[in-house]
Amino acid sequence: MIDGFDLPLVGLFGVLIPVVAIAIGLWLRTTVKPNKYKKVGSALLWGIISGVIGMLLWYLLLPYLLDQSIHIYFYAILITIGVMVGAVVAYYEAKRRGLNSEIVFDALFWLVIAGIVGARLWHIFTPPPSMVERGITTAYYFAHPLEMINIRSGGLGIPGAVIGGALALWLYARNKGLSFVLWADLAAPSLALGHAIGRWGNFFNQELYGAPTDLPWKIYIDLAHRVPGFEEYEYFHPLFMYEGLWNLASFFFLFWLSRRFADRLKPGDIFLTYLITYPVGRFFLDFVRLDASQIGGINANQTFVAIVALVAAGLLIWRHRKSAQ
Repeated sequence: MIDGFDLPLVGLFGVLIPVVAIAIGLWLRTTVKPNKYKKVGSALLWGIISGVIGMLLWYLLLPYLLDQSIHIYFYAILITIGVMVGAVVAYYEAKRRGLNSEIVFDALFWLVIAGIVGARLWHIFTPPPSMVERGITTAYYFAHPLEMINIRSGGLGIPGAVIGGALALWLYARNKGLSFVLWADLAAPSLALGHAIGRWGNFFNQELYGAPTDLPWKIYIDLAHRVPGFEEYEYFHPLFMYEGLWNLASFFFLFWLSRRFADRLKPGDIFLTYLITYPVGRFFLDFVRLDASQIGGINANQTFVAIVALVAAGLLIWRHRKSAQ
């Protein structure tokens, strides 16, 4: 199965460098304060000049870019689409609630970076058995630090992404004087939707599949991508699809809940509900998963999500029971 395509660096940087140059130019324009002796100039003028500078830089780099290409993975494309679709949904939800919707895209960069870092760290500390068999363990990453940032080789954990993104949102909200729980509520449905879209990237990578099956919706896995011990099987449960559909259902449920019981919900309830819905689905799906990460012989992700779901459910019940009293 094709997992992506090769993109010539000449074309990629021919677009990327001018766009980045224009963005920097427009940002610099906002830092210049006009007065009676100095005029800032129009955004169009700054954009044109910055774009020309970017094109000149691209031309200077041209000899180094010829005959070079980079492999673009469909997985990365779908993750990006998931992030952007989720951000757009959060943007309009913020508008509906009368909040400053610009905050969504202002915070998005930091949330994505923190999510990637968290997801990578989670993988580093909980590598799956198939990678451990190849010698790629936590100790391996510490012995080869550069491999820690080589996310193109695979290895991102969703629990770490949620933890990293939540931590970044908390720091951002604290710095801007915003309510963390309010914005976490707004982000939760978008997180579920983005996750549902991004999960289909696993289809192209032929990963995140379950036990062998003969069900009508079974998927074929190439021999090179089969988990050790299951080489003789060809068809498996499309676990990524199950999780994607569960997240999509979670998105609609959270969206409905936030409207149907808007007058009874407390700030933070939607986020706590997400911390129940996703973990519950993930807990049961991990019984079908073949290559689940292990710590001391225990399924690390399954155990973690079970604890999260129980704690979130307990908090949700406690805070509403307390208010009822």
